[in-house]
Amino acid sequence: MLASTLTLTPGVDTLRLFLHVTAAAVWVGGQFVMLGLLPTARQLGDGAAQKLARAFARLSWPAFALLVITGAWNMMALQSSTKSTGWNVVFSIKMVMVILAGLGAWLHGRAKSKGGTAAWGSIAGTASLLALLGGVMLAG
Repeated sequence: MLASTLTLTPGVDTLRLFLHVTAAAVWVGGQFVMLGLLPTARQLGDGAAQKLARAFARLSWPAFALLVITGAWNMMALQSSTKSTGWNVVFSIKMVMVILAGLGAWLHGRAKSKGGTAAWGSIAGTASLLALLGGVMLAG
């Protein structure tokens, strides 16, 4: 019977992965929620979008920091010498996307023009999504 052979052993590994996935949900998912709310925020008046962005930043930057910390923790828990060349290539690309996502989001928040804000936001969102895809590929 399947139920008798299934053993769940929650512990440190479960906590580490839970924190990493939760932080990714806030960082990546939040960017897309903000994108969806932007037209409504603009209708609410001058400064509404900026107020929402500042509120989101209070949640998203700690989530990004948690992603970096738990990502490093994940790497320490792995035996990288047993990983294939393909795995290491995907991991390297993911790390570039993580850096680009953080840099793009930081520059998005400091952009002075609509074009700069849009460009850096697009870069941050795309890089975040690609980093998430890389994480899914590495886990599978």
